Amino acid sequence: MSVQLRVVLDQVSQVVDADQAAAALSLTAGLIATAPRGCAVAALVPRGAELRLKGVQDVHTLPLARSELTAAWQLGITAGVGGGLIHAPSLMAPLVRHDRSNDNDQTTISLWDLQAWERPDSLPKANVAWQRGMLKRAVKHADAVIVPSHAMGRRLAEIARLGDRIRVIAGAAPDDFRVPADAAARRTELQLPERYVVLTGDAESLAVGFQSAARAGVDAVVLDVAPGGEPLLADAASAAGLPEHRAHLRGELGVEDRAAVLGGAAAFVATSDESAWPWRAVEAMTLSVPLVAVSSGVHHDVIADGGAVVDAREVADAVIDAVGAGERRLRVLASDRARAFSWASSAERLWALHAEL
Repeated sequence: MSVQLRVVLDQVSQVVDADQAAAALSLTAGLIATAPRGCAVAALVPRGAELRLKGVQDVHTLPLARSELTAAWQLGITAGVGGGLIHAPSLMAPLVRHDRSNDNDQTTISLWDLQAWERPDSLPKANVAWQRGMLKRAVKHADAVIVPSHAMGRRLAEIARLGDRIRVIAGAAPDDFRVPADAAARRTELQLPERYVVLTGDAESLAVGFQSAARAGVDAVVLDVAPGGEPLLADAASAAGLPEHRAHLRGELGVEDRAAVLGGAAAFVATSDESAWPWRAVEAMTLSVPLVAVSSGVHHDVIADGGAVVDAREVADAVIDAVGAGERRLRVLASDRARAFSWASSAERLWALHAEL
């Protein structure tokens, strides 16, 4: 009988975070592809969810829907879950007391950002309370808490007493992330200009990006704008010297639209220094887009020499170089660095972690 690693796939039907939902499926596919001899992958899904992923040995449907699981697991009510090896690719995890030594029960979780602790005002209060409550449960019951960068690990150690249970396993871009054949048509549909830089960050930090675009003489496309956040960012662009008509603000895009936008960018600029996995920066590197990022622990860990990681005061000069003389060099550096990340590699490290535990 094979050893099963059961992965919590709570967002199969009800997606609340598209990046994390996609990451969970990609990681699971990686686990299936890299499973050691005698090991297999199973899934735990909420009631009403349908999982179609080739190679999953068993799909165990829980007695509660996702919204009900969210409340029950926060209270430590995990009826129907059972024991064994469990990995939750997020804080949505069945965290209860278990016996790792005698029963070989293990529970590991992944934590992709620390927004609920560093920028709680940017999230609904209920969401902040839930995340903080689940981390407290993790401190009590998780065998390991996985973060995607060493800088995040150091910050998490300041927040929670986890000791050597903090482990680092990076994420990756979506599998087969590439510029679609109809990229130009998609950019036209999104009403984007011919030449632009892509920006990501929070409202405050994006001022640096807008200033840089203005100085470089290019338009700016901002991705992942929260619903209703457009007026604030339009004002921020104008205040930074970038006319409102040159700031193109877009919300959450699908994978192919996102690849089309990133693939057509003259450069990508990451302005936030928050403790979070930089999803878009990694996607930009995967497409060999020249990359400029504000100096931060996460950016130094993840981007490293794959782009220009500079002080906020130097971003504008770095962007001018990225869209000009330094473009070819930065494209090569981005492409080289992107090879460091894959879901297969992350899966192998997760298998090794469970073997160690």
